[in-house]
Amino acid sequence: MFTGIIEEIGTIKSVVRNSSKSQLVIGASKVLEDAHIGDSIAVNGVCLTVVDFTSSQFTVDVMNETYSRSSLGDLRIAGQVNLERAMPANGRFGGHIVTGHIDGTGRIKATRREGNAVWYEVTTRKEILSGIVEKGSITIDGISLTVARVTTSSFSVSIIPHTLEQTILKDKRPGAIVNLENDIIGKYIRKYEMEDTNERIG
Repeated sequence: MFTGIIEEIGTIKSVVRNSSKSQLVIGASKVLEDAHIGDSIAVNGVCLTVVDFTSSQFTVDVMNETYSRSSLGDLRIAGQVNLERAMPANGRFGGHIVTGHIDGTGRIKATRREGNAVWYEVTTRKEILSGIVEKGSITIDGISLTVARVTTSSFSVSIIPHTLEQTILKDKRPGAIVNLENDIIGKYIRKYEMEDTNERIG
């Protein structure tokens, strides 16, 4: 489990994707301070398992299923990614409950500055939009954010300067693809309501 509070920005050192192996090697420092083989690290919001590491980089395997549901397939050498270690049992809950199992991707439609904040409007599939509510939580590339507005085709978030400075979101422009994870609590409630409705109809 993660919180959506990004710990550092990592750098892609190697991308291997062929019929026999699919791995990413990511340069980092803070997330490796207490690293172990088998640890979970969220990379742009995607929960991945450490299979090898040194003091300055770590390696993760990436399944084809993960590539098909996320933007990880677009990563290139020297590209930057948001990183967060799994939340320790005695850690503070600074964001919201994030599983690292993303629901799909969205595309940044527009950005605009308002005072010291920057607004991002993101379009995505109706299935994802249906689980997003105003003032609720959404994870964009692993970042825990509060939804400010929702329409039938997009949602918007307002980003404070600290979040922009500490994440790769500051480099995202209109047209960029981002990973999205809906609030897990909302997904459970939605599933319960659907099952309850089916039972009533049945």
